[in-house]
Amino acid sequence: MTTTSIVLGSSGLIGMCLLRELEKKDTKIIALMRRSEKNLPKSITPLIIDFDDFIENGLLPRCDHLFICLGTTIKKAGSKADFRRVDLDYCLAFAKKAKESGASKISVVTSIGADAKSRNFYLKTKGLLEEEIKKLSFESVCIFQPGLLLGERRDNRFLEKIGQKISFITNIFLVGRLRKYRSVKAHNIAHSMANTSLSNGIRVLRYDDFNNS
Repeated sequence: MTTTSIVLGSSGLIGMCLLRELEKKDTKIIALMRRSEKNLPKSITPLIIDFDDFIENGLLPRCDHLFICLGTTIKKAGSKADFRRVDLDYCLAFAKKAKESGASKISVVTSIGADAKSRNFYLKTKGLLEEEIKKLSFESVCIFQPGLLLGERRDNRFLEKIGQKISFITNIFLVGRLRKYRSVKAHNIAHSMANTSLSNGIRVLRYDDFNNS
């Protein structure tokens, strides 16, 4: 029986890679989008929505698995409040809607160091998302915690580009317990998301999991 996967954040760096990976699977793929995408593969079904209106009034199609790749930066969002709205409120709202539509599995990208008690606003927001999703009682929860992402983004993230350029050096020194902080290719994360064996319970995946899948 063909399953249905919904991807939130499908136009982003990991999201686009994930769509290509899911194309190889026996699954119907629905991409939640704010606007039409010219380069969207033909086998993908776009669902173009206004996020705020949809959260208030919309229902997701029946689905089996929700993939959350949605994320922004404080600079792009414009404020901490708007960053939280995207990276926490939207993600959690769609997770709840997917659960209501029959999804039993959820995979979400957060960040290495995510911690609901962190003093760092970014890491605290990611940690809060993890904790709230765990409370929704999905049969299978996979949390992907990457370090710095490697890959070409559409938007310009200056500091991230600098980090990418020197990552091959910094990765050398991140050994032992620090390995999990290494930068990782977005494709590797997407491949891991599409191919990780899903068993009941909560699983957290980091650097070595992305590179051995």
